[in-house]
Amino acid sequence: MRAVIIYNSLTGTTEKAAHRIASELKALRVEATPVPIAEVDEATVADVDLVIVGTWTDGIVIVGQKPAGKKKLRNLPSLAGKKAVVYCTYAVDPGHTLDKLVAEVAAKGADVIGGFAIARHDLVGDVAEFVDRLTPELAGA
Repeated sequence: MRAVIIYNSLTGTTEKAAHRIASELKALRVEATPVPIAEVDEATVADVDLVIVGTWTDGIVIVGQKPAGKKKLRNLPSLAGKKAVVYCTYAVDPGHTLDKLVAEVAAKGADVIGGFAIARHDLVGDVAEFVDRLTPELAGA
C-alpha cells in the first residue's frame, strides 16, 4: 500500500505529525511519504492508495476554528477515486476544524473515511492513536 501525507504547517507541529505518521505507517509496511501542501501536484497523488491531509487549526483560541490554508486546500489536485483521512493539530481546542477539513477534502472528490485531532502537547500519543485507528482500513486496502 502507498500513502501520501499532505501537510500544511506554520510552526512545525503539523509537519512533525506528518513525519511521525509516515514513520509509524512504514513500521506497518505502508510506503508513506510526507509532502508539504505547496509541493503537491497531480503526480503526487496519482499512484497512491490513501491520501492523508493535515493542517493546523486556525482561528481565535476557542471560537472560529477552521483548517488553515483554505486556498491551498482548494488548490489540491483532484482526489477523485481516492480514500482519504484528515488530521488537524491544535493547541487548545480544534472546534469544528475536522468537519470543515473533511468537507474541503471531500470537495476535491475524495472518499473521506475518517479524521483525528492531534493535540500539540501530546503529539506522540495522538499520532499513535491516529495510526491505530487507521490500521483496520490499511488491512482492507
